[in-house]
Amino acid sequence: MTIWSYITIVSVVLLTILILIQTRGASLGAGLGGGGEVNTVRRGSDKTLHQLTIILVLIFAASILIGIVAK
Repeated sequence: MTIWSYITIVSVVLLTILILIQTRGASLGAGLGGGGEVNTVRRGSDKTLHQLTIILVLIFAASILIGIVAK
């Protein structure tokens, strides 16, 4: 396995965790899509988690592309 494979695996695991902890409400039903409210402004830790998710998506995509080109 190359370094890009390890980076891809780590980034997809972290990305999955970050996506799962981003809920739009306090209840379990809201976490599973049952929340009725709409948040339009991200603040505090929600904004930080959103930005980290975007960065990890970019890292994930770049590691896949570099892994394909490197072969």
